[in-house]
Amino acid sequence: MSELLEIIMVVSFGVSWPANVLKSYKARTTKGKSLMFLCLIEFGYVAGIASKFVKPDFAEWFAHSWYVLIFYILNFIMVGADLILYYRNKQLDKKNGVNV
Repeated sequence: MSELLEIIMVVSFGVSWPANVLKSYKARTTKGKSLMFLCLIEFGYVAGIASKFVKPDFAEWFAHSWYVLIFYILNFIMVGADLILYYRNKQLDKKNGVNV
């Protein structure tokens, strides 16, 4: 049951990130974005991924629950894309003279 709840949590976040990345891409500004927030979320996904590898029964867990790890990795990639867009948008803000 705890694994099912974890999957629901990670998938819920995973559904939200592509929309957030698209919004960052279209906005072309860092207004309303928090670098600290994005970095903390990214760190959280790294910790979540690492937690799977340090399980004493990793091989057994991986044999029947490997798909959970995929969702963590996909979310990590989405937040990474949003971080890249943050820096792109920061450069666009500078170029346009926007003080954020």
